[in-house]
Amino acid sequence: MPAVPRTRPVLRRCAGVGAVALALIGAGLPAADAAADGEQPDLTRFYRQKVRWVPCKDRELPKDMQCAAVTVPIDYARPAEGTLDLALSRYRATGKSLGSVLLNFGGPGGSGVSQLGQSGKDFMSLTNGYDVVGFDPRGVGRSSPVSCGDGPGQDSEDGANADEPPDVAHPQALMKALKQLTVRCTKNSGPVLSHIGTVNASRDLDVIRQALGDRKLNYLGFSYGTKLGAVYAAQFPHNVGRMALDGVDTLTESLAEQGVAGARGQQTALDDFLDWCVTGLGCPFGQDRRKAGEAVLKLVRSLDEDPVPSDFGGPFTGQDLVDAIGQGLYGKELWPLLARAVASLVDDGDTRAVQNLAAGGHAPPLGRGRPDGGLVSGSDIPLDNLSAALMAINCADDPDRPGAGRLTADIARLSKEYQQASPVFGRFRLTQVMLCYGRPRGTDFIRDQVKDVPSAPMLLVGTRGDPATPYSWAVETAQRLGPSAVVLDNRGDGHTGYTSSRCVRGKVDDFLLYGTLPADGSSCPADGDDGAATDSPG
Repeated sequence: MPAVPRTRPVLRRCAGVGAVALALIGAGLPAADAAADGEQPDLTRFYRQKVRWVPCKDRELPKDMQCAAVTVPIDYARPAEGTLDLALSRYRATGKSLGSVLLNFGGPGGSGVSQLGQSGKDFMSLTNGYDVVGFDPRGVGRSSPVSCGDGPGQDSEDGANADEPPDVAHPQALMKALKQLTVRCTKNSGPVLSHIGTVNASRDLDVIRQALGDRKLNYLGFSYGTKLGAVYAAQFPHNVGRMALDGVDTLTESLAEQGVAGARGQQTALDDFLDWCVTGLGCPFGQDRRKAGEAVLKLVRSLDEDPVPSDFGGPFTGQDLVDAIGQGLYGKELWPLLARAVASLVDDGDTRAVQNLAAGGHAPPLGRGRPDGGLVSGSDIPLDNLSAALMAINCADDPDRPGAGRLTADIARLSKEYQQASPVFGRFRLTQVMLCYGRPRGTDFIRDQVKDVPSAPMLLVGTRGDPATPYSWAVETAQRLGPSAVVLDNRGDGHTGYTSSRCVRGKVDDFLLYGTLPADGSSCPADGDDGAATDSPG
């Protein structure tokens, strides 16, 4: 099946997952901070390696793209105890090269290798001065992918079917299931699961920088990739070259706070989509705007009560549909695709299009990663890797671990708060509050120490109508990072601005290629190339 075409680079930021994935898929043991006891570990052999580029062997990758691998320690505190290979891809500079610019497309859990292959045309302007490099962070894609091993019909240890997740209205049952899932995630993911997370991924970035032969890290990060960039700037401030962060993530808010903001933003985006959808005869929710909102809720609830068979195996629930809708709302250019996908589901019971949309346009067959830390091929990436990595990284980055009593006491209040934020996305996003229960406490480095960064200037882009990363996060993060952070106000809509606004692209390119920063607080107009969908849903 062909992949869903995507022109916007970011896969997802804090999206949930469907079916079992609603409450369960993606759990994993988070990493402890990589701190050495006593003497600093010797990392010389990792910093001395040089990248060797070869033609990419995966069929899904373009023939003009090159691939490579960089070896990093699984545990930076104990580098002799094991290594893993990180997958890289690149398009070469067309002229005199300034070095490399590394791209991270977000997630967390998005494959930079695959995404650069799918949307490389959006970044060709950067090849005027750089080798444009994508990479799969540890635990993601081809780089020792984590997985919870869930397949259709798989039973949990107590005999319950893994395709039937307990509802958030029954927190005790959910907590029990989460603990069981932790065991499955550990079994299916290998040693990288205990050392996943942004702090370690940032250290990997510095090894990659050196292996590429770059004195400074030049970087373009989207959505979650902005958090990775900020953490790198805090850990290696004197190694920061030209860094642009688009769709700025929060450094301080808890998963619960992020979930409410995400639900509210997605509901606003859904309302905008429905305003557009009802103008065409092909809208699967009809032509009456008031009834269209009710039709969305009715369809979600109907599928939750009576799931339909999935074309990829197992049941397809209302929460799976919510996941797909959320992905289709990330940019207006995806609206026609979303409308057609839902129409196929409603008219023919065909789940393929909506499931492919939920998977970020890339749904490889279920496979198993290599236990020896080596690279895997694209066809062997586990089907649940995106969602498994997303929640494993989120949990590794989150120091909040409320106990069972606190969660049980708060669940009614939280349910009401999330439902008020969005009747469609509320339940789906609320589950994220529960996902880290039973796992070791995540790092407090990001919340406590990523601030007042003495690095070279960084360009932060915030989009006013962003459904995933509110503009306020760009302002707050800039204030937290300090004088080195310059904010560009994109007055358009959609998640991130680089691929949807000529103005944003121009200012980011000018900074990355020539070092020209816009004035702090300058803006790009909403009436530019904002990626608005021009074709009718019918």
